[in-house]
Amino acid sequence: MSTPPQRPAPAPIPTDQLHFAMPPVHDSVADERRHRKERLAAALRIFGRFGYEDGVSGHITARDPEFEDCYWVNPFGMPFRHITVGDLVLANGDGQVVEGRHHVNQAAFTVHAEVHRARPDLVAVAHCHSTYGRALSALGELIEPITQESCAFYEDHALLDEYTGVSVDSGEGKRIAVALGSYKALVLRNHGLLTVADSVDAAAWWFIALERCCQVQLAARAAGRPVLIDRRQAVATRDQTGGDLVAWINYQSLWQDITRSEPGLLA
Repeated sequence: MSTPPQRPAPAPIPTDQLHFAMPPVHDSVADERRHRKERLAAALRIFGRFGYEDGVSGHITARDPEFEDCYWVNPFGMPFRHITVGDLVLANGDGQVVEGRHHVNQAAFTVHAEVHRARPDLVAVAHCHSTYGRALSALGELIEPITQESCAFYEDHALLDEYTGVSVDSGEGKRIAVALGSYKALVLRNHGLLTVADSVDAAAWWFIALERCCQVQLAARAAGRPVLIDRRQAVATRDQTGGDLVAWINYQSLWQDITRSEPGLLA
């Protein structure tokens, strides 16, 4: 009995014919503004899904691509899960609404505005009173290099080791901006977490990742004594996984999920 001829293995598809999402290049300021607003509304809904909202606390801001001292932000008192692109508010650096139908949280906006002013390289700032972020902040600690994911923040986040109450003036915002420095994240003692990036997607991803790192660190410590990754490996891992482009890429599955399941957010 003869053996049937084997079919040749299929030829690999050239990599330039495979889709791989990368940050878009915009043809106009209007296109870039619309893009940032869509990403901002989506990130807020994702934060709502993840339970980061706590009353009227919590904000994500996105710098306007044309008016660089103006920032798009979620409306005061509106549930994250209900926000649409059309609900977003544009406020100037003094917290005055210049476009939109709603108020902004002046206390929170003051912090965001000062961080944006201190870091012109940033597009977005995220700050919420998430559960595990607040728990770790109450210990006044930084994230330790105990997992691959936590290494993304190794020597790239800081602790504001004081609590001065609700942020209501520019002085407090400036203190936060100084404590953040050139890092991508800040633990605000007895308060919560703040993350920044060169896109809404990356800032949102860093917040989600940092919150998860807080959860893992607290769980590991409750179970025993975590084993630290040595500095050489932690730095190497951070260099591989800690850039804003990597954060943007990681975030895309969340973007696809929220926009496919809740397309009304883009209205």
